[in-house]
Amino acid sequence: MSVSSDDDERERWNRKYREAPEAWRVPDPFLKLAFSQYILPLFPHGGRALDLAGGAGRHAIWLAKQGWKVTLIDISETGVEQARRNARSLAPHIHFVVDDLTRFQASQTGFKTGFDLVMAFFYLERKIFPEIVRAVRPGGLLVYKTHTLAQATLAGGPKNPAHLLKPGELLHLAAGLRILHYQERKAKKATAELVARKEAPREI
Repeated sequence: MSVSSDDDERERWNRKYREAPEAWRVPDPFLKLAFSQYILPLFPHGGRALDLAGGAGRHAIWLAKQGWKVTLIDISETGVEQARRNARSLAPHIHFVVDDLTRFQASQTGFKTGFDLVMAFFYLERKIFPEIVRAVRPGGLLVYKTHTLAQATLAGGPKNPAHLLKPGELLHLAAGLRILHYQERKAKKATAELVARKEAPREI
């Protein structure tokens, strides 16, 4: 029996989380920056967030500590189980889902009105981006950060172009949202980062 690419991807991430569980506990600094400058001013009392490819919960847990309720989705059973353990007393504030995001649909989350915040770090699946945008409620925010093609010239990190953004591509993928912050940088990692807001429909 052949093993599907989905199973290959799941096992690849399961292995990563098993080999270095402590490496997946510290949130990316961009989340804290986005929170203080954009999220907190709009949602001072918290809200509902969706953490795509949330792995061992480093971002979902940090956000739950700020008073948010978070839905975490990841393909790796090992990563999600680590997230449950790492969350400890915060676990009731986080809904954990093991699922393959390559088939993600906003409607599957159960929140028809969308989330106040949708975030994704170091995950890129171009074909589901319209669904990612759809999951953001009117007035809500998208926070996104992942590698760019320049990563291919640096040590470590992904090299497959399928997982690397072209220059300016993230802006194109987020078309229709109001861009609040955008930056591409090349340091130890080559990344693009974005904060964008879905405008509420205008009343006639």
